[in-house]
Amino acid sequence: MRFQRGPVRFPNKRDRASHDTSAQPEHIADTIEEIAQFEGREQLDMGVSEQLANKVTNFSGSMFYVWLHVAWFTIWLLINVASLIFQPFDPFPFGLLTMIVSLEAIFLSTFVLISQNRQASHADRRSKVDLQINVITEREVTKIMDMVSQIRDHLGIAPADDRELDEMQEEADIAELADAVDGAEREHDAAESRAS
Repeated sequence: MRFQRGPVRFPNKRDRASHDTSAQPEHIADTIEEIAQFEGREQLDMGVSEQLANKVTNFSGSMFYVWLHVAWFTIWLLINVASLIFQPFDPFPFGLLTMIVSLEAIFLSTFVLISQNRQASHADRRSKVDLQINVITEREVTKIMDMVSQIRDHLGIAPADDRELDEMQEEADIAELADAVDGAEREHDAAESRAS
């Protein structure tokens, strides 16, 4: 399977069913479509400067870019070291080349930082969506457990004395869980610092 960059377009449900009989089940295909639309929306939200930064970063991270620099430096050195053919315009220690490469590094690092900031923002947004989905899922599972418990009671089946099951039927408090994780991490960090 070949992946393409840019927004992904999927046919509608009717077209998907008529074109590909071995396609994924409809609920999976719908999920894939929703994710593709979410990713496409991220790309549409990018400004011109962010798109430029991504293009420059992608180009500078390619092997073509490496070979372009190898050729450029080789030609530069040959022109300025072998003075038999040309008059050297940047003799050793190559001050002009050093300045050009330094400026290029400054701009490239800026473009990379812009791209990384965008990716971090995208990752943060995804983690918020993940948290929201997890909270919804936890509430749905708790509701299903309550419904199963009601069915059990309706059928007259004696409930098992299961404390863990009772705890699972309680709704989770997100803030309380976050505080517990923070506390456990602080204790772990304190234990590590005492050990070292």
